[in-house]
Amino acid sequence: MSTQAKVAVGGVAVGVILLWLLPFWAALLVMVGVPAVAYLTLDSSQRRRLRRVGRKQIGR
Repeated sequence: MSTQAKVAVGGVAVGVILLWLLPFWAALLVMVGVPAVAYLTLDSSQRRRLRRVGRKQIGR
């Protein structure tokens, strides 16, 4: 199993646990907010690199 697949499975597991423990709106805020904050903390060159890699994978 690839590293990206492990991260995806872990993310789904955390999402299900949050939905079970928290109200829907709070779980949704955590699941959307954490990746958004992580993206915003990247440097502009890191953001460009991330977008470039994402486009390459989509074009496969």
